[in-house]
Amino acid sequence: MSKKGYKQTSLGWIPEDWEVKRIRDIGKISSGTTPARSVSEYHSNGTIHWVKTTDLNNSVIIETEEKVSEKALLETSLRMYPRGTVLVAMYGGFNQIGRTGLLGIEATINQALSAITVDIEKTDRQFLLNWLNANVGLWKSFAGSSRKDPNITSNDVGDFPVIDMPLSEQRQIAAILSTWDAAIAKEKQLIDALQTRHRALMQQLLSGKKRLKGFRGKWRDVRMGELFKEIKDTNDGKGHSVMTISARHGLISQQDKFDRIIAGDSLEKYTLLKKGDFAYNKGNSKLYEMGCVYLLDGVDSAIVPFVYICFRPTNLVESSFYKYWFAAHGLDRQLKRIITSGARGDGLLNVNTDDFFKLNVPFLQREEQSAIAAILNASEKEIQIHSRRLAALKQQRKGLMQVLLTGKVRVI
Repeated sequence: MSKKGYKQTSLGWIPEDWEVKRIRDIGKISSGTTPARSVSEYHSNGTIHWVKTTDLNNSVIIETEEKVSEKALLETSLRMYPRGTVLVAMYGGFNQIGRTGLLGIEATINQALSAITVDIEKTDRQFLLNWLNANVGLWKSFAGSSRKDPNITSNDVGDFPVIDMPLSEQRQIAAILSTWDAAIAKEKQLIDALQTRHRALMQQLLSGKKRLKGFRGKWRDVRMGELFKEIKDTNDGKGHSVMTISARHGLISQQDKFDRIIAGDSLEKYTLLKKGDFAYNKGNSKLYEMGCVYLLDGVDSAIVPFVYICFRPTNLVESSFYKYWFAAHGLDRQLKRIITSGARGDGLLNVNTDDFFKLNVPFLQREEQSAIAAILNASEKEIQIHSRRLAALKQQRKGLMQVLLTGKVRVI
């Protein structure tokens, strides 16, 4: 098989005027060090940026988590790298190796990184960064197993394949991808701003600190059991979705979370929920140390593990209002008081069901609950719209990389 104007290489079909080279053929490779932590003067009141793997963002680096001192630079093997240096992570397993960064500042680096400096008259640094990011999967073939986690060496970085093409074409490809990068960055900033606004709205509206026009009735605390009733219905065998609670994503399919249904024969004991019901997962997590409560609102019915405390709202309740109130850690302080000890052997917190329904929640007119929920729903929907736009931009960029970096589409 042949393709006119293309040739077969170790990287597949590429244009005839492109060449496959190694990074060592186009640049110089070096690494850094970690100044001794025992010498406090090396790390105290530092003014020099010091890049670690966790600082790598596959994009331009303009800030670092840590800085080192002038004394560290003078007394150790650290060296300064100029803006435009391309960095690659060598340690930390498959989730870390191959992470990249492009210095937008002068900085030093630690020993886990390789610094690549190139002749800017022959290689566009932004193009090289894009190439490395597009081919991160290739690092698996270079990773060694001398450590617990796979890693690569500076020699591996030097041997990594890279396409060599005319500098003008590199620059055009980099410019096209940079346009998408700018759009993605702008969308991320907007989402961050919307999320900040959403958190502020939740803090003000769910606490009663800010009242909506037309509502004046006093809020009061009532026990959970006055607004919600415990659900004891079990699986009726009618093929309901088998769900579990993810601290970050709420009620989701066990299939989605674990890639299989893990319930087995215990499905008969699972609790049956209807749309609008709530479930409390007593498992603690970094996001919800006291466990988390989520609303079933994506499907008409579901069955969930019987260890969850499940409850159904009465007609005094607008479910969406309490969905946000629970998500905002509304019960945490009270839960901390009723948890009798740490997590059990199965990882669940010791929360007595009777005590749970004695916890207090705010009670307000249902009309006000609905009005607050409508505002928060609209705010959340706006975040979701822009999140989908961000995902679409990322997918478009990925598609561009696939055709531009393989020569399927030429820009000259």
